[in-house]
Amino acid sequence: QLRVVESGGASVQPGGSLRLSCTTSGFTLEWYAIAWLRQARGKEREGVSCISIADGKTYYADSVKGRFTISRDNGARTIYLQMNNLKPDDTDVYYCGIYYDCSYRPVGVWGQGTQVNVSA
Repeated sequence: QLRVVESGGASVQPGGSLRLSCTTSGFTLEWYAIAWLRQARGKEREGVSCISIADGKTYYADSVKGRFTISRDNGARTIYLQMNNLKPDDTDVYYCGIYYDCSYRPVGVWGQGTQVNVSA
């Protein structure tokens, strides 16, 4: 059974940092890409970052370039999202999902999400 589980969300002040984790199981990780998305209530889900597991290529939304870094630990089957210089606009529920590639073709598996709150 394909499964991803997010963790690491918290409340931080503007300018702070968080590292989110996406732990995967039930599939051959190297065949896919893993993306982080975020969604606020009443808004559409937004792609934040994506990593192609096989070759390590990474992609970022313009709004997070230079602040967020996606990485992988294949042995731990975990994908990380390091978020620095957080802003109030980064407040959202963050999800990770399994994709065929970083053109965001979804496999259709996402986690339950982890809440990030950025406020003074």
